[in-house]
Amino acid sequence: MRERQKTIAIVDDSSEDRETIRRYLLEDEQSTYSIFEAEDGETGLALYQEVQPDAILLDFLLPDMDGLEFLEELKTQLGQTNLPVLMLTGQGNEAIAVQAIKSGAKEYLVKNKVTPANLQIAISNVIEQTQLQQQLEADISDRAQAQQTLQQARDQLEIRVAQRTAELQQANEELQTMLEELHVVEEELRQQNEELLQSKTEIELERQHYQDLFEFAPDGYLVTDVNGKIQEANRAAATLLGLQQQRLIDKLLILFIPQPERRSFRTQLAQLQQVQDWEVRLQPQHGEPFPAMLAVSSIKDLQGQQIGLRWLIRDISIPKQFEAKIAQQATLLDVATNAISLRDLEGQILYWNKGAEDLFGWTREEALGKNAFQILFKPNSPQLAAARTSISEQDSWQGELQKVTKSGKDILVESRWTLVGEEAGQPTSILIVDTDITEKKQLEQQFLHAQRLESIGTLASGIAHDLNNMLTPILLATQILKDRLTDAKSEQFFHVIEANAKRGADLVKQVLAFARGVEGKRVPLQLGHLLLEIEQIIQRTFDKSIEVQTNIPTRELWTVSADATQLHQVFMNLCVNARDAMPDGGTLNLSAENIFIDENYARMNLNAQVGRYVVITISDTGVGISPELLERIFDPFFTTKEVDKGTGLGLSTVLGIVKSHGGFVDISSEVGLGSQFKVYLPAVTATVTPPTEDLNLPRGQGELILVVDDEASIQEITKATLEERNYRVLTASDGLEAIALFVEHRNEISVVLMDIMMPNMDGITAIRTLQKINSQVKMIATSGLVSNDKLNEATGAGVQLFLHKPYTAKELLAALDLVINASG
Repeated sequence: MRERQKTIAIVDDSSEDRETIRRYLLEDEQSTYSIFEAEDGETGLALYQEVQPDAILLDFLLPDMDGLEFLEELKTQLGQTNLPVLMLTGQGNEAIAVQAIKSGAKEYLVKNKVTPANLQIAISNVIEQTQLQQQLEADISDRAQAQQTLQQARDQLEIRVAQRTAELQQANEELQTMLEELHVVEEELRQQNEELLQSKTEIELERQHYQDLFEFAPDGYLVTDVNGKIQEANRAAATLLGLQQQRLIDKLLILFIPQPERRSFRTQLAQLQQVQDWEVRLQPQHGEPFPAMLAVSSIKDLQGQQIGLRWLIRDISIPKQFEAKIAQQATLLDVATNAISLRDLEGQILYWNKGAEDLFGWTREEALGKNAFQILFKPNSPQLAAARTSISEQDSWQGELQKVTKSGKDILVESRWTLVGEEAGQPTSILIVDTDITEKKQLEQQFLHAQRLESIGTLASGIAHDLNNMLTPILLATQILKDRLTDAKSEQFFHVIEANAKRGADLVKQVLAFARGVEGKRVPLQLGHLLLEIEQIIQRTFDKSIEVQTNIPTRELWTVSADATQLHQVFMNLCVNARDAMPDGGTLNLSAENIFIDENYARMNLNAQVGRYVVITISDTGVGISPELLERIFDPFFTTKEVDKGTGLGLSTVLGIVKSHGGFVDISSEVGLGSQFKVYLPAVTATVTPPTEDLNLPRGQGELILVVDDEASIQEITKATLEERNYRVLTASDGLEAIALFVEHRNEISVVLMDIMMPNMDGITAIRTLQKINSQVKMIATSGLVSNDKLNEATGAGVQLFLHKPYTAKELLAALDLVINASG
């Protein structure tokens, strides 16, 4: 037969634990339960007032208070110490058991040892003990009331005897009745006394039980008077302090504090406020001092006066060792150059090493507690979303991420994420190691860009060579026709032909400048004078809506080794581009300065070398260049200008010329704010001397010239040009044919005009062969594509002069006259 329904209140923040207890209770076949639940202490206290349960199953650790605080609050609400509470805890801590029982709990169970059977027994014990104590208190109250009633009856009897003798008989009868009732009361009191003795015995057994808990607790427990004289000590305390329990009694606790630290201990004890924890070092009777954690609380009498102290002593030597090891590991992490951080699953930063401080600019104090997704990433980062998805599915992730520093600078990092979990395996945080690869990526982009330009340059070189071979006969033929057809209309046509051929030649030169840098004549050059000429030109020719500002320290600038014509082209090109970027007017700034490039800067720019440079800066306040176009501006034939407004070779030519001078170009631009080009040219130590030229172009004296070129058109027009100027001409299509003709006419030929690039036998090989036949032979080398290396090779083979294709009749005749008359 089932007992009456029992009302149970479960106060526990763990829904799983509440469900387990409910299931255990419902398995009880002997009792039925009405179960109420609360997730925290405040709700539990309100629940007790509402339903008055027979027993409370109380978790020791609640979100808003612990179990001891709950018991104190419940005692305050009830105004009594008889509490129907069964304390539950996740750990088998005897110290907690002692504190709970002393605070009014009836029973104590460890969660992981709870079974349906022992839970039901414990609940029954709590209810029975509570009811028994309630009955005992009620019986004591009834007995006192009965004694008072008896006294009143006796008083009344005496009065009635005195006043009403006549009614004695009736009074005797009434007295007899009352005596019988008193006998019944006396029997009831006897039974109650027996029950009180039984309760006293049970209470004594409980006291002994908790005395055993106190005695055998793993932590040290002491009771002292207000001055710290020991009155009680358990075995653990005796072991920690190195004395037998009895020998500890009446000793002052301060004697077990190292001498240098006793003053601090007295000060701390004098400032004791209720329960207080602090860390000290204890000196046992024998052995070395050890670190300990003390928990101290006051013992007060009924009037609230402090009469003693309770002490809990815990040896923390091992935790301290762990702390030291963790601190050592943290120091090692700080030494690492990588940025190492730890954050919880919501992004809150839990750890931040020195490498993270250096990389992101946030100090450890600033970073801890902040949300990493808010301070290290831009909003709606697709890379971040992919990383978070991967880490949730695979426990780890590695890849590249765009992040931002405290100053707002964008950086690229190689990031490695690893989930970190508790012993039970549940993930709680993410360990992140970031390596800054911003500079590495920039260098890779520079390298790939340089490779692309080199490939395009190779293609452009071949095109330029063919174009020069095509333009040479046009320019030579134009001169012949101008001499033969002198009417005005023909002269106009020849002018158009010659102008367009020269325009084409200029375009080819730009292609060559991009492809090989067009190594011109390099002389020591003071850039200040050249820049002042540029300033004068743009001041006179640019629209007045463009303000030109200059800062050119002419005398202070270092000397460079350069071709003045080529650099003039570079600076004018950049100035014209700056003008075109400001159609509505603006400011063009032209400046120059000396700088020294150190190793750090050189590592960040593939084209830079450590050393002295002169830097020319040309900036504008124009429309700017978008990031997607900025990577392509140096590509040949790429232009953003309208049709017929640009060839797309300007900046590629600038880059080719500057690179051929051993320099490099740096650009920065922002849409709407303008652009800035910096031209870096290596400085040299040399004296600047002005160049001289001799442009005398006399006619020939019947000399025989051997023209060697694989292009038939060039052979024909060159022969016609020379014959018009009183020269005799032999032609050959390759090196082998030239050697055969030279052997046949070796004593007649005055000059050999030799193309460098030909099939069968190239020009350099043919020149060397002719030198072996006649070491005094005079040679002029020509080519539509040539570098300083080829020029040096030709000069080493015995060439007296080099003529670049396409050349005009004047240039050809001047070269022949110079070579023929060079040695008489």
